[in-house]
Amino acid sequence: LQQELGVSTTLARLINQKGINTFEEAKAFFRPTIDQLHDPFLMKDMDKAVNRLTEAIANDESILVYGDYDVDGTTAVATFYGFLSKFYHKLEYYIPDRYKEGYGVSEEGIRYASQNGYTLIVTLDCGIKAIEKVGLAAELGIDVIICDHHTPGDELPKAYAVLDPKQIDCSYPYKELSGCGVGFKLLQGFCLQSGLEIEELYEYLDLMA
Repeated sequence: LQQELGVSTTLARLINQKGINTFEEAKAFFRPTIDQLHDPFLMKDMDKAVNRLTEAIANDESILVYGDYDVDGTTAVATFYGFLSKFYHKLEYYIPDRYKEGYGVSEEGIRYASQNGYTLIVTLDCGIKAIEKVGLAAELGIDVIICDHHTPGDELPKAYAVLDPKQIDCSYPYKELSGCGVGFKLLQGFCLQSGLEIEELYEYLDLMA
């Protein structure tokens, strides 16, 4: 490997420790291309999530994009809201107050959605353990699509769709996506199914990275 790559012994060992053993594997790692992205529909519930998002837009529903206030949450919201707002305007974002609401989905956020007529909430970087809050949303007639990357508990929220590659029965090959990455996969699936120009979505790859 050292000879094929023309690198030092130390670097070759480090590369080898990452499970890279051939020139082609090294090329894929150091010079990745867009066509290496996995099919978003390998992720559990992706078809349900894409269909619900498509339905909401077709029916002119109000959509609330809900993300945590940390770096992952805010880049996720910026990506999701930034892309969809280019062509859909019944859309708003919500980031909980760090001190009043804390991390994750809050009751205040759910009630805000209800009071303002939102019928679909997309959570980004949160929601996988928000069983009571997602239950409240359902009681108020709001569907929730969860996009999260944290390890699920023994019980999942009763959301319309749950996207999280760390679910035991999720066949998506890469388990270490960020919350922003999971939201990006939902948008990728939406573009593929809707026939939208996916290159416009790729403009947000720097935020996801």
